[in-house]
Amino acid sequence: MKKLEDYIIKHGQVINGEILKVDTFLNHQVDPLLMKEIGQELYEHFKKYHVNKIITIETSGIAPALMCALNFQVPMVFIKKAIPSTMSKAYCTEVFSFTKNKTYQISISKEFLNEQDHVLFIDDFLANGEAFLGVEKICKQAHATIEGVGIVIDKTFQKGHHLIQEKGYDIYSLAMIESLNHKGIIFKK
Repeated sequence: MKKLEDYIIKHGQVINGEILKVDTFLNHQVDPLLMKEIGQELYEHFKKYHVNKIITIETSGIAPALMCALNFQVPMVFIKKAIPSTMSKAYCTEVFSFTKNKTYQISISKEFLNEQDHVLFIDDFLANGEAFLGVEKICKQAHATIEGVGIVIDKTFQKGHHLIQEKGYDIYSLAMIESLNHKGIIFKK
């Protein structure tokens, strides 16, 4: 997605050659017009599937997931990075966050995910695929079907993209980054 790549070049900051900071439009401050276009682009790719629920993990995946859900006209549910005291029945697993270098217990209420659900997983970043693996475990617990994986920014030099492809899922990434280094951001062609 050319517009997204332009935003990344203009506003993104490379940290330590591995982390891309995009808090001016995606991870802290959110550009709603860009999110609208991202949601439309993801919808166009995945509309061939019978999707009845969009899933993401809090927090930064919420904006693109919500815009995609708006196009599908289906609910969006975000998986929580903790188990709230108000959630009595939940599907849970652990996920390691590459960016925060921390393991989270993630959870979703059993009320919002079940065997009738055909899920599209949307996330802001893909690095090593840990978030996806956690979502996959939760979907298996609920007997829900994953129809596809939509990623806003994919760091293809890490293992996540290949891992998801190997599992046979339709993965669609809007910006595919080949490398991050002192010279800048190189997109995969």
